[in-house]
Amino acid sequence: MNDTVSTAPSTPTRPGPVGVPVFDGHNDLPWALREQVGYELARRELTADQSGTLHTDLARLEAGGVGAQFWSVYVSTELTGQTAVTATLEQVDCVRALLERYPERLAAATSASEVERARESGRIASLMGAEGGHSIGCSLGTLRALYRLGVRYLTLTHNDNVAWADSATDEPRAGGLTRFGEEVVREMNRLGMLVDLSHTAADTMRDALRVTRAPVIFSHSNARSLCDHPRNVPEDVLRAVPDNGGVVMATFVPKFVLQAAADWDRSLDEHLLARGIHPLATSEEARRARAEFEAEHPRPRATVSDVADQVERLRSVVGVDHVGLGGDFDGTVFTTSGLEDVSGYPALSEELLTRGWSEEELAKLTWHNPLRVLGEAERVSERLREREEPSVATVEQLDGPAA
Repeated sequence: MNDTVSTAPSTPTRPGPVGVPVFDGHNDLPWALREQVGYELARRELTADQSGTLHTDLARLEAGGVGAQFWSVYVSTELTGQTAVTATLEQVDCVRALLERYPERLAAATSASEVERARESGRIASLMGAEGGHSIGCSLGTLRALYRLGVRYLTLTHNDNVAWADSATDEPRAGGLTRFGEEVVREMNRLGMLVDLSHTAADTMRDALRVTRAPVIFSHSNARSLCDHPRNVPEDVLRAVPDNGGVVMATFVPKFVLQAAADWDRSLDEHLLARGIHPLATSEEARRARAEFEAEHPRPRATVSDVADQVERLRSVVGVDHVGLGGDFDGTVFTTSGLEDVSGYPALSEELLTRGWSEEELAKLTWHNPLRVLGEAERVSERLREREEPSVATVEQLDGPAA
């Protein structure tokens, strides 16, 4: 029986307001599908309006002008070792299942040229990014296996440290990257897998920028100078991005956009922890506790204008050739007003146009910059593969036995 869902659009994917689509750096739809329906995709049919359950469906992707998407194959840091690796493979399988289910709307892409071909066919180029070094289980062989399966970036950490790299939201342990962490970056360069520095500690960012031979990305991060949250990028790191050639992809998550939202979120976390609830929990108990807190303490609302402020701050430091967008839809409980789901990108583009951005500049932000970085990583890989063998180093060899 053929279970493929016919979803042919009447017209190709709608471009953004300046004639090019959006290439977004981070969307957590696969994890939302795991959490909500256990990967039973028929229960979250993306040809239907999924407002109220998901930030993402096919009609809203088209309305938002999305032409390329890095789907995050994230797994929780509560999963470790081989359990984390297995869950990551299940996430990859979910993305593959989506591609098989909607072949006339989504196209697999693992290179810049494949992204362009998908755009020409009117389909959304679908790439994968693994979110957190725990997904490779301290194994460069696993890293290579994920690359062969189509994963094209690895976020070095998520919310917790890994054995070889410090996270932005954990107590420092490695002081940035360990020797094995540096080897992970070098092997990613050799493969052509983008080094993603969102979620990492500032010293991890600095070490990675020192070691890498290819442009890096920050798939969903903002400027710390405008919103003092450890998930955002400090000024000295931003200043190093142009020389590296990388791209910082502004995110829409309110607590990374607006200082008042960051302060409110810290208070919410304290409220949840006092009740024995993990701040990232999605249980009914967690939802009730959040609603209770918000009823007593109204939540500050970030707006499209606030996100535009972040984009402009990034541009002022790194330059227009090094900014992009990474909404983090379906990976956040709270959203920005006017950017509640994947249909909202045109609102941000229109806001930036009113602020004097040219159409050429906006096209770099929404499309050309991430596409360029992907292509440059491929070219670096071609050179390195000619002279370097795959690394067989282990964390024990380079960093010694675990404490």
